[in-house]
Amino acid sequence: MKHLFAKLSVAAALVTCGIAQAAPIPYSPAGTQNAAVYSFIAASTGSVTGYFVGGQGAAYTNEVSMLVNGVATGLYGLNNKTSDYGDSFNFGSVVAGDVLVFVLKNVLPGDVGPWYSQTSMNSDFVNHVYSSFYAGDANMIAGTYVAFEDLNNGGDFNYNDVSFVFANVAEVPEPASVALLGLGLLGLGTSRRKKQRSV
Repeated sequence: MKHLFAKLSVAAALVTCGIAQAAPIPYSPAGTQNAAVYSFIAASTGSVTGYFVGGQGAAYTNEVSMLVNGVATGLYGLNNKTSDYGDSFNFGSVVAGDVLVFVLKNVLPGDVGPWYSQTSMNSDFVNHVYSSFYAGDANMIAGTYVAFEDLNNGGDFNYNDVSFVFANVAEVPEPASVALLGLGLLGLGTSRRKKQRSV
């Protein structure tokens, strides 16, 4: 059953990615907390690689890690003060359908966070991430773009303090989005059958 759910989730995520815009879209409206709920899974069996996008100008020094099915890998990388655009880090091996949670660890001053891509895990109960599909460019692969707010209580809610693109990661739509997609497809099928009968 778990594998069936994983396959369905990957399929739904890929459909969503196919209709997503083809570049990292800046979070809007900046200044308000992101209400989106994000769930991430491994798209296929293999490694998850992260690529640094930006964040050298953030006030704090941060590194990113991930949990796989709730277990910390212990691997931290892509320090925002020492990484350049396109630098990569291998976060470890995963199996298709594994549930992934990204973690932003504060290195300096060291007493902030950590912040998780799953809001319920954050000590301030604030959403610290924004995600979208990234089509890639000459120096960056296509993948799942994840940008963090690194300040307590979400800071200024512009979601551009530290950002990454992850390969082999699919964003799974929240259940309400999947249900709406299903209803839309059902309505389309019903409409098509009615048209065929009338012809």
